[in-house]
Amino acid sequence: MGSHCRSAIATLVERQTRFTILVHLPGDHGAITVREGLLAAIKTLPEHLVKTLTWDPGTELAQHRQITLATTIAIYFCEPHSP
Repeated sequence: MGSHCRSAIATLVERQTRFTILVHLPGDHGAITVREGLLAAIKTLPEHLVKTLTWDPGTELAQHRQITLATTIAIYFCEPHSP
């Protein structure tokens, strides 16, 4: 979250290589905005880097089923307090 919650950044980090993509979320970090930003970013990745996603639980990720349907990527959620 940016200052005064006016912007946010979603991150995609590949676990082994630590390759990172930052997804700018200007003004809104709701579930639909996050979904659209992540889908656009995922489409830019090479296929061999796209296998699964693991996320911390949060309301901004409520559209996870739609991401799975659009990409066929399995999504897992960390146990609270055990990322």
